[in-house]
Amino acid sequence: MDGGTHTPSELGEFLRTRRARLRPEDVGVVSYGGRRRVPGLRREELAQLAGVSVAYYTRLEQGQSANASEAVLDALAGALRLTDDERAHLRNLARPGRARRRTPQRPETAGPAIRQLIAAMDGVPAIVMDRRFDVLAWNPLGHALTASHLDRQAPERPADRPNAQRMLFLDPHTRELHPHWEDEARRAVASLRLAAGGAADDRRLAELVGELSMKSPEFAALWSRHPVSNCTTGTKVFHHPVVGRFALAFEMLRTGDGSGHRMLLYSAVPGTPDEAALRLLAAATGPVGRPVTAPPGITRMA
Repeated sequence: MDGGTHTPSELGEFLRTRRARLRPEDVGVVSYGGRRRVPGLRREELAQLAGVSVAYYTRLEQGQSANASEAVLDALAGALRLTDDERAHLRNLARPGRARRRTPQRPETAGPAIRQLIAAMDGVPAIVMDRRFDVLAWNPLGHALTASHLDRQAPERPADRPNAQRMLFLDPHTRELHPHWEDEARRAVASLRLAAGGAADDRRLAELVGELSMKSPEFAALWSRHPVSNCTTGTKVFHHPVVGRFALAFEMLRTGDGSGHRMLLYSAVPGTPDEAALRLLAAATGPVGRPVTAPPGITRMA
């Protein structure tokens, strides 16, 4: 991304990555043997599957054809076997919209009702983020689970508030927290790609992508593959410095105020060692400002 708007090359890159992942036999294209010069489908093969001319598809992939019709986008999405998230991303790239005059962006804040809600979630780690994955608020257990090495009040300072993507790729403490870090990284980049595709005029989001691309070769490699997925539910494994290794289910829920803010909530299966570990962490979570350490009588889980 550059300057907060989609470039024509982004659409072409996305189409090429999706074309490269399909084999002719996957989509019923007859291959007559011989060495293929490109991975996946050729342009000609994809154009035939989508029912468009090779010349038109080539212009689209090269960023020389704007305002593709809904029918063409649907045909390409079907031929490429795109997921629902990928279809939405394709439309965002093909229809970036007109550039709007930028106005100074005010620091975002979590609303009082959301703050009240996560504060009332006793035993549930909760984090509120904006569409850029900046942390706007967290309850004590959410802070203890994901960022106990950071100041509890950090989300209240817009100038240096934590960002979940930046922490995952650039903060060694966060990296140690995730024993399956590669899985987390793929999931994070796929979510960020989807968010960036729908926010072509967001300068700060573009700056985040640029920063991570420069500072993290792993991020840059994943970003170049154009993963796209709205990762709203699943399981994450943690290796926490206080209670050791355990797994939690997560749900990412959008708030209903139109802000684009999301709540990330964690829970454990009742009656499992994972639930016991989460309870230990809750017991070890001190009041605001106190470092999270295991209280007397609680043994650190291996």
